[in-house]
Amino acid sequence: MDADKIIFAGPVGSGKTTAISCLSDIPIVSTDVDATDETKERKQTTTVAMDYGFFTLEDGSYIHLYGTPGQDRFDFMWEILSEGGLGLILLIDAVRPDPVADMEFYLDRFASFVEKTGAVIGITRTDLGNPQAYENLQDRLMERGQIIPMMELDARDGDQVRLLVQTLLAILQAEV
Repeated sequence: MDADKIIFAGPVGSGKTTAISCLSDIPIVSTDVDATDETKERKQTTTVAMDYGFFTLEDGSYIHLYGTPGQDRFDFMWEILSEGGLGLILLIDAVRPDPVADMEFYLDRFASFVEKTGAVIGITRTDLGNPQAYENLQDRLMERGQIIPMMELDARDGDQVRLLVQTLLAILQAEV
């Protein structure tokens, strides 16, 4: 593997920029701007095009890390960024009003990409509430007939984000 890319997607505030920042070997390229809509109730800035960084693997190869904007009005970037991607890391914020609906929305929107590649789900902000988030998300995946690895993580913790990436890479290698 010379250089491949992984796509980070999820709602605004789910930790995409943070996860890429703590994993990247370089300072990330970010297109964050001041939030001007309802997003500003959650955070001051929001990604409008992408975040970019890269991560070097033990064998010396590297993975490009692309974070998508969380707002669906920027969904045209989702398809552009997914082109040629290895797989999807979907981050779901446990304290948003309906994490299950968020997960379904993004899985549906990235369905053809996930079918061709693979996905893992990271549940963020579980320390702030909603102890049932993991179980509710897992139950809904089962109802949908989807087997997607899922784990709780702190998007600020590079080791936890690295484990999520390694899980995705292991799934992709197993499917070959």
